[in-house]
Amino acid sequence: MSGDIVLFLELIGTVAFSVSGAITGLKKKMDILGVVILGLTTAVGGGVIRDLILGITPPNTFRNPIYAAFAIVTALIVFLPAVQRFVLKDNAFYNTLMLLMDSIGLGIFTVVGIQVAQSVSGEHGIFLLVFVGVVTGVGGGVLRDTMAGDHPYIFVKHFYACASLIGALACVFMWESCGEANAMLVGTAVVVILRLLAAHFRWSLPKPIE
Repeated sequence: MSGDIVLFLELIGTVAFSVSGAITGLKKKMDILGVVILGLTTAVGGGVIRDLILGITPPNTFRNPIYAAFAIVTALIVFLPAVQRFVLKDNAFYNTLMLLMDSIGLGIFTVVGIQVAQSVSGEHGIFLLVFVGVVTGVGGGVLRDTMAGDHPYIFVKHFYACASLIGALACVFMWESCGEANAMLVGTAVVVILRLLAAHFRWSLPKPIE
């Protein structure tokens, strides 16, 4: 897959995650700085963790500020009064928007994490590829929820991390046989579809008995 297409996917994921972070900040009644920081952290946090694991220093976020710029501008747009009223007008709409943005960001960043790991060295084992993909996908959301004072979403909502894990496995196993582009598209689709199905049918992992 060409670098331009990967960049395009990363920017879509950046915008999606920035929206989810900024909306969380609005819901928590944060000021404009808090909303922007939460949007930025959600958007680039997973990528920073990924690069540190892979030994890419400084992380791409700091070498190419386009990701941070997109995240900040997106968060500022979400903070506009007209957008705030639209986003927060009812709880059902808020939950649906959060689900969509989180699912899209999760799917894209999971497969981009795998692509970056593959580009560093073709000798990586399956475990590292999958691990890096999942961490890239969920890392920003974990930082967002921690900073917002919530239980991380991945531990309490609709097997969030499991959707990323299954999508990462699909992407890795298709990489050689189906090609990079097809593997990334299918991996992304698997994550998004599983997240939406889990939310609709209320699928979740077993929890302690009451």
